[in-house]
Amino acid sequence: MSAPPTASAPEQLQAALFHFAIGELVRQHRSSFPPLWTTESWAKLMIWLALNCGCSGDDEGLRQFAASLGPALARTLRQTFFERTLEDLELRLLADPADPQVVLLPLPGAGALPPERVAEALARVGLSELVVADPAGWQQLDGLVAVPWAQASEAVHS
Repeated sequence: MSAPPTASAPEQLQAALFHFAIGELVRQHRSSFPPLWTTESWAKLMIWLALNCGCSGDDEGLRQFAASLGPALARTLRQTFFERTLEDLELRLLADPADPQVVLLPLPGAGALPPERVAEALARVGLSELVVADPAGWQQLDGLVAVPWAQASEAVHS
């Protein structure tokens, strides 16, 4: 049995360039669509991308754009949009509002995340008012810290 065909060097480079360019585009513009850290912000970015790719702004044009992305690219774009790496704090933050909590992970070799560093990261990216502020409500799980969204916590307590 022969090995499956592999992509040529130019195809691999084109794919790498596309992945790099689309990631940079999202990182450069993700703060341009308030309110940040919301699905509304994500939708605004997607509409902006669709319009700049020549799609119409009507429902059908936006649906076609979304379908053309496919699930893998859409997932990558969304992850890039809602993720931040804070090198100086040695952590990575994932804050997709579709998830029940914000997750903070130490960068390789960084060790545990003390509550002070987590709080500083949340404040720096503008999440302090959107999550449970009290570290007693946070979960420490195998080196990562899970911080619930404030409105999810309020819904549980009401």
